[in-house]
Formats: sequence, C-alpha cells, structure tokens
Amino acid sequence: MPRIPRRFIYSAGRILLIVLFLGVSLFAGSRCLFRAPEQTPATPTVPQQPPAEEESDAQAEAEALAAAEALRRHTERKENFYTILISGADDQNGGCDTNILLAVNVDGGYIHGVSIPRDTKSIIRGEKQKINAAYNIGGMELMSEVISDQLGIPVDYTVLVDLQGFEDLVNAIGGVTFNVPIDMDYDDPLQDLSIHFTAGTQYLNGEDALKVVRFRHNNDGTGYGSEDIGRMETQQKFLKTVAKQTLTVNNLGKIDEFVKIFQTYVDTDLTLGNLAWLGKEAISMGVENISFSTLSSNWKSPYIYLDPDETLALVNQYLNPFVEDRVPEDLNIPE
Repeated sequence: MPRIPRRFIYSAGRILLIVLFLGVSLFAGSRCLFRAPEQTPATPTVPQQPPAEEESDAQAEAEALAAAEALRRHTERKENFYTILISGADDQNGGCDTNILLAVNVDGGYIHGVSIPRDTKSIIRGEKQKINAAYNIGGMELMSEVISDQLGIPVDYTVLVDLQGFEDLVNAIGGVTFNVPIDMDYDDPLQDLSIHFTAGTQYLNGEDALKVVRFRHNNDGTGYGSEDIGRMETQQKFLKTVAKQTLTVNNLGKIDEFVKIFQTYVDTDLTLGNLAWLGKEAISMGVENISFSTLSSNWKSPYIYLDPDETLALVNQYLNPFVEDRVPEDLNIPE
C-alpha cells in the first residue's frame, strides 16, 4: 500500500512527541536517571553605579536601581515551570508546519500545549514572513527566538520531530481505538491519497490514524466547516486517547521499542534524565490534566494575525513561567 507523502504527516508531530516522551520517560526512570531540567536564566543583574557626587546623581542612581529591581521582579521565575517548543519537520518544504509550545507546570499540576498556526505573521530578521519559515532560515534556535519574541516568554527547550515515525509509533502501541468525529471521504490522485472513514468508534492502525488526523474536508467541500480548527480539535482528542493507551500495563513491555523510535525520529536538547524527571511528573499529574488550545487569530491573506489581547490572556493563564503576569509591552505581535 502506498505511503502517505511526508507533507501530509507534519501535523501529527505533537502526538508522536508526547507519546514517545511518556515511553522514554518510563524507560529512563526505570534506570534511575531522574534529573530536573535547568530553567532559562531570566533575572537581570542589577547594574553597579559609581558613588554619586551630587544630589542629582544620587537621585538618578536610585531611579536606575529601582527600575532594575522592578525588572528583576518582573522576570522572577516560578519554580518547576518549563516551556518546551515541539516542532514537526517537513523536509520537502524546508519548514516546520507543526509548532506547539508546551507548558509543563509541575507545581501547578498541569501540562498545556498551545498550537501556533503555521501562517502566523512574523518578523524574521527584519522581513515579514510566515512563522514556519523561521526553521528553514535559522533552525530551531531561530524558531524559538521568534516565538519567544512574539509571546514575551522564554522557550526553555526545543524538540524537533521527524514525522516519518508517526505510523511506527501508533503501530508500536498496537493501534488505537478512536471515535472518528465525522464521515471522511477525500481523494487526491496526484498524491495517491485516499481518506475514507465512517463517523464512529473504530480501530486505527498507524496509516489509518495518520489519515484521520490529517483530514481537512471531503471531496464535495463539506467536513468540519472550519478546516484547521476542526482538524486541530480531532488531533487533540486523538493525542489524549493515545497518551492514555500508552500508559496501560500492556505497553510497559514495549518501552525499549519506544526508546528506539524516539532515538530515530526525535532531536532535542533535553537529556534522558530530564525526560525521565518530566515524564515522572507528567504521569503523576494524569492524562486529565493535559490540555490543548490554539492561539486566537484572524486570517487575512497571506497571513494569520494573532489577537493581541486574547494572546496575552492565554499566555498569562497557561504559558507564563514568570511570577508576575506579562503586560502588553512584553509581547511583540506584528500588526
């Protein structure tokens, strides 16, 4: 049976990474490699001023010190709160069309992933670009810089997923029983792609699962009604189903297989010990405390424009690793 082209695979990245994350974490934990990740330093150093010779100089020094202290408080980090950028590589197009910023709030007891639309307007090295172009221009380092600049928060770690591993992962856990939300009837002879499923609960192997999470609309134009939003909701529900199934007793004997897939298809600056620690915390939180959302935005060709007010509210509700709330001046969202 023909394989689905890579460009139809990219949006499954979050699913692949989270499940592999859980599996590798179990593996690492069984070998006692637990190690909490380091947090990105964000507290500025208060500048040292020479002794004031006049009253005006003393006042200026006091104001500078007060401003520096206010900035220090504004960038004081919460304990055990990490931001991890997960991106899915699409080698044919040279970009990352799936990007999700994952907030792991250990003390708060939740994990929340925010999907970043691939066509989000961004300023990349002085030029207007869609955000998914950042990876092609400067790799994961530039991608994380652009996202950090827009949202006003640091990106602590990055994870790049080679999405060819999606089918292998779903097959490794024995397939998935999933409630397909709507009838799906789509054909693209040029891509040798056919998606045909009846709405309802059914068993999906790796290839079938990939088709379900990639589906946008039917041949006659019907479907979700909102292609990307409906597709993202299906992906998020699928992710929670897969995460729950991965943690069953039947899959504990497959940890080495999960590790092999992870090592083949995932590139990250998190160490195995970091993954073990994060995975232990994620498992203790439970699947019910893993949630997802999408940055609020508006489409005006050729870009998606983020809503500044709603983006700020979402950042402060889920993504902000700092003790103090972010303010509008912290974000840098292009108009």
